[in-house]
Amino acid sequence: MHEITILVGLIKMVEKAAIQNNIEEIDTVVIQIGEMSSIVPKYMVKYFPNAAEDTLLENSKLKIEEIPANGLCHHCNKVFKIVKNKGKCPLCKADDWEMLSGMEFILKEIIVNSQNLE
Repeated sequence: MHEITILVGLIKMVEKAAIQNNIEEIDTVVIQIGEMSSIVPKYMVKYFPNAAEDTLLENSKLKIEEIPANGLCHHCNKVFKIVKNKGKCPLCKADDWEMLSGMEFILKEIIVNSQNLE
């Protein structure tokens, strides 16, 4: 369950940014997770409340956006969705491709309630 370790690191990073910007309450944290990363989004959502307990993010929400795994075919140069096409180019059926996206983990956005800003 490396998701818990990732969540703890994420929460520390967001708390540090909040403190530096005099923010006392965070509404939502938006992260992006690549479709082929080793991070399981449902576990991130499930364990976020426990990891955020007794932190500035205790009452926050976690929003996850999935980044599709895209590949570039080395034979025909088509960009295609790797998972949807089971690792084969839908145009030429080659399985020789370069991954363009799908392994990311990105802190995209920290949303604060504007009523709580000074």
